This record gives sequence, structure tokens and C-alpha cells, in this order.
Amino acid sequence: MTAPLPDATNRWRCGGCGNLTRFDVTRTRRTTEFWHFDLQGEALVENTELKSEVVESVSCRWCGRDDAIELVDRNAVEQA
Repeated sequence: MTAPLPDATNRWRCGGCGNLTRFDVTRTRRTTEFWHFDLQGEALVENTELKSEVVESVSCRWCGRDDAIELVDRNAVEQA
């Protein structure tokens, strides 16, 4: 099972090594995009709408564990 996505009040932590900053995240996103082509044929994506997102896996970049990723309170981590 994958760790829930962090938000403004919490963050990921690796329970194995204590890492708070580096994670490998594999996710699948389904989007609708508005592409604008100029007269030379160069494309610019002007708008992207996220339709769905699935986080498939999260692993610690330091120790490689994917079974120890936990969601912790940001304030508690900053005070520690």
C-alpha cells in the first residue's frame, strides 16, 4: 500500500532511516491539455487539467525502502 500524498499540514518520513527530503515517487496521471501551436509549428501547453492521479509507489531515496514511508505532522518534525 502506498503512503497518502502529503499536504500543507503533513509530510513524508522514512521510518527506516529518518529521511524527510528525498523520495522516488511513481505515479500515473490522466490530464487534458490545451496545446497552442505558433505559425512555425512550435507547441506550447497553455493549460493542463488534472483528471486523475494514482500514486503507485513511494520509496526512500536514501535507503530504498518502500515499506516504511509514513505521513507525519510537519510541525512535529520541525520542532524535533
